Order: sequence, then C-alpha cells, then structure tokens
Amino acid sequence: MNKKMDFRKNAGENTAQNTAPSKTVKIAVLKRIAKYLLAHKPTVVLCFLMMIVSNVLALAAPKLSQKAIDAIELGAGRVNISEVALYCALMLVFYLLSAVLSYVLAVVMVKLSQKIVYTMRRQLFEHLTELPVGYFDTHATGEIISRISYDIDTVNASLSHDLLQICASIVTVVGSLVMMVSISPVLIAVFALTVPMSIIYTKYRSGKTRPLFRKRSQKLGELNGYAEEMLSGQKTIKAYNREKVITERFDEKNLDAVDAYYAAEYHAAVVGPTVNFINNFSLSLVTTLGGIFYLFHILNQSGETAILPIFTITLGGVSAFVQYSRKFAGPINEFANIVSDLQSACSSAEKVFAVIDEAPETTDAENAEVMESVEGEVELEHVRFGYTPERTIIKDLSLRAEKGNIIAIVGPTGAGKTTIINLLMRFYDVGGGKITVDGKEIREITRDSLRAAYTMVLQETWLFHGTIFDNITYGREGATYEEVVNAAKMARIHSYIESLPDGYDTVLSDDGVNISKGHKQLITIARAMLADAPMLILDEATSNVDSRTEQKTQEAMYKLMEGRTCFVIAHRLSTIQNADTILVVKDGDVIEQGNHESLMEKKGFYYSLYNSQFDQ
Repeated sequence: MNKKMDFRKNAGENTAQNTAPSKTVKIAVLKRIAKYLLAHKPTVVLCFLMMIVSNVLALAAPKLSQKAIDAIELGAGRVNISEVALYCALMLVFYLLSAVLSYVLAVVMVKLSQKIVYTMRRQLFEHLTELPVGYFDTHATGEIISRISYDIDTVNASLSHDLLQICASIVTVVGSLVMMVSISPVLIAVFALTVPMSIIYTKYRSGKTRPLFRKRSQKLGELNGYAEEMLSGQKTIKAYNREKVITERFDEKNLDAVDAYYAAEYHAAVVGPTVNFINNFSLSLVTTLGGIFYLFHILNQSGETAILPIFTITLGGVSAFVQYSRKFAGPINEFANIVSDLQSACSSAEKVFAVIDEAPETTDAENAEVMESVEGEVELEHVRFGYTPERTIIKDLSLRAEKGNIIAIVGPTGAGKTTIINLLMRFYDVGGGKITVDGKEIREITRDSLRAAYTMVLQETWLFHGTIFDNITYGREGATYEEVVNAAKMARIHSYIESLPDGYDTVLSDDGVNISKGHKQLITIARAMLADAPMLILDEATSNVDSRTEQKTQEAMYKLMEGRTCFVIAHRLSTIQNADTILVVKDGDVIEQGNHESLMEKKGFYYSLYNSQFDQ
C-alpha cells in the first residue's frame, strides 16, 4: 500500500507541475479530436452543409428587411404594399427554414458526438486492459474512472455544442461582414476599433484560464480517487472510529476542488460580460453614425447638399446594418462565453489522450513461443527485482519447482512473497536473472500462453456483476452445468448456492457485496477448480474462510493440487505443512528451504515464525 501511495503522490506532483499546456500541445489535441470527426466524414460534410445553408438563410433575412423598409417612401407617404408583403413573406420563409435546419443539425450533431464519445471511451477502456499492472499500482482508481466518465463527458459536451457553435459563428461573422460592407463600407471602421479589443482581451483571458481548467480537472480526479478509496474501506474506518478524520481530509480535498472550480469558472465568466460591453459600445457607435449618415441621405435627396454616396445610407440600410452588426458581434461574444468550455474540453481530452498514449504492456518477443502441453517445471535463477530502481525487493533469489511440487512461500510482511508471484506471471519483468518454465525463459514465451498455464486464487477476491454460474465459469467459458456443480461441490459451496432462491442463477452485485467474504472466497476457489491449468497459485486463498470451513476446503484444495505445480503463499503456517518445499523469504532472499519437518528441526527463522502463531 505504501508503495502505491508513494507512486500516486509522485504522479500527482508531476501533474501539478505541468498545469500549463503549450500551444503545440493544444493544437495536437485538436488534431486528434479532428481525426475522430473525420472517421464520420459523410455525416460531418452533411452537418457542414446544413450549417452553411441555415446561416446563409438567416443572414439573408436582414437584407430582405432593408428592402421592405426602403419600399416605404416616408417622405411621400406612400407604401408599396405588394413589395413589402413579398419581402416580409420571404423573411418568414427564410427564418423558418433556418430554424428547421438548425434543429436537424443539432440532433445530428448530438448523435455524431455520441458515436465519437463511444469510440473514444471504448478505445480508452481497451487500452486500459492492455496496460501493465504497474500502471494501476501507480494511479488511483478514482482518477482512472474520472478519465472514463467526467473527462470524456466534457469532451462530448464540447463536440455536441461548442464545435457546432464555433463553426456557425465563423460563417455568421464572415457573412455579416460581407453584407455590412455591401451596405456601408464606412461604418465598418467602427469594428476596426472594437473587434481587436475583443480579440486581444479574449486571447489574454484564455491564457489565464487554460491552466486553471487543467488544475480543476486534476483536483476533481484527486477528490474522486480519495472518495473511492474511503468508501471501499468503510468497515475499517468505522472500526477505528476514523469517520471524523477522513471527513476532515475529504473537506480539505473538497475545498481544493471547489476553489479550483471557482477560480476557473470565475476567470472564464468575466470574459463574457466584458466582451459584451465592447460589443454594445460598438453598437452604440454604429447607431449614432448610421443616424448621421441617414441625415446625409435625406439632404442628398432634397438637393440641398452634395455628399458622397459612401457617407449616406437609407433607413432600411441602417436597420439592416444594425442587425448585421448584432450578428457580427454576437458570435464573438458567444465565443468568449464558450472559451471556458473549450479550455475544459481540451484539458479533459489531453488527459484522456495521455492515458491512451501510455505505453502498453511490452509485446511478446518476435520469436516468442506458445506453450503447449506444459509440464510445470519452474526455476528461478539469481532473480533480482525492484518496483523502483532505488529500492530492490528481490535481491538474489534462486529456487526450483519440480512438476507436481507444492512450493510454499512464507515470511514476514514485505519480504517479497507476492512479488515472486507477480514475476512468475510476468506482471512485472525481472531486473536481473531469469525465470524458466519447462526450461524455457518466460520472456521467450507468449504472455497469453504463460498466464493460461496458471490458475490463481488471490487473497483479495474479485467477483463481477453477474450470476454465480457466470462467475465460476469466468476462467473457462463453455463449461457445462454439471462441471460447474462438481467444482462447487469440491469447493464446499454447492449447498450454499442451492439454498439461494435462484441457485446458480443468483445475480451477484458489484464485487459480490451481497454475500459474505467467506462465500466469495469459496466461489473463487470453485472458479480455480473448474479451470484446467497445469500450475496453480494460491495467495492465502483461505484467509476469509472460517476454521471449520477451511478444514473442509483443505481436502478439496489438495485434490486440486494433485499433479499440478503449486505456489502457495500462506500466513497461517498450519495450512502448508504438507508442502514439498517451503521457502522462507526474508528481505528478498531465501534464507531457509526444506519441508516442514526439516525446517522445524533446524530451529531457525521458520521455527520461530511457526511457534509465534501459537504463542498467543
């Protein structure tokens, strides 16, 4: 546990030190998201076309309104009713078609984003299954879950809304600019002042908020990790009356997360109102100058003065220009408002891609062999290993297990017992020396065939949400009902299963929390009995079984061990007295070796360890 927590702490420090992504990293993240979009190219093209048509229709409406207003001859008091009606009807049709296309586009984009998120989440989960065990030893479960759920959901929200909004804004801004130039090029000068102000300010604030959103995501991940860890240990927490302590620590992490969330949202929220003020200022300038230019237009019509046409504008032109100026400034304001969401989405996507980019478990050697007809002769020669370079756990371990031998590994906590199992299964590779199975170095054997040669029953039981039948057949798909029942009988769990209302069809909740630990352990033993593997690993497999049940289970366990090479890690030394060889491990070295009787006669470390369990 200390090893894992140290690793997690280091990982958290590294994350904190790199809270400000570079521009290059941001561009790389956007390119990777674009690849997911391009995988659905026909849909993307359709969305793009609908978006253009919808916005063009909306952009045409103010021009129609200009023509409708100009059809009213205010000075003469006459109105061209048919022309005004035509333009009003066209405006209604254009706006209606634009609204329908916008609705369809929104629906299609939501479905598209769901497909992309499905692909991304599946890719992330599949990659997690390919990562080495060491990755999960150095990353909290809550942080990993946060990547699968929170971070990908954040990307989903951005794809379904923000991306569409940005594309629509670009079309609207460009279209509005073209239309305003066609109405009055002089009035455009107003935006030469206000638009740079908006862009410079938005860019400045974006640089400030980007690291804040990364920190927010990090703090939420840490909070999730702590909550998951504490919720899984409620019995221990209550037994030691630590509720107040863990609540205080949760409050600290919760406060950190809230502060990080507030800082990010606050600095992002001030962008919108500020940009909105700049846009309103530009609108007031447009209205004022437009009014003056309209007066110049009237004076030109009266013949009293001769003002250049570029400085004149009709009333309909003023109305249309104001509408286009709102359309022009609106997207800029909206873009400022969604900058925070974009920053959060980029930060979340970067974290997801960081997991996807983690190096998977090293591939098998090019000439790796598939083990067939395994005999079960295992040998460790001068093995050296450490989880970190500065701390060596296994220093110089050598042992040999003949076919069908029962090898018991005993020793104090931290001696390296479980580490030996990790090396046998190639969850980790040795740092020095070698391990062979049937004379073949395990790095020259495919991992799948190596691990298929073992059956494991661990101290930490693992059951998944499903029926008891499914859980027992987990390691051997296609097993018959009779074979499952036979395995359950050997594990002394059949009677209990039959007593349940649905028998073998009883659905276990997540990790089997609706049954006792002892019954969970027996189901995992039945699972191991059903699997037909030549080698067996038992890591204190009966630790959660009461003494009476353990005695009944031992006979079945010995039957399971017959003809198989077995590695047994045991803390209760009374359970391994019949082992062919007992390895006494201390500080990563085998300090004693032999059977129970010979080790007791030596009266060494094993003798002391054995007697200490009865001197209570």
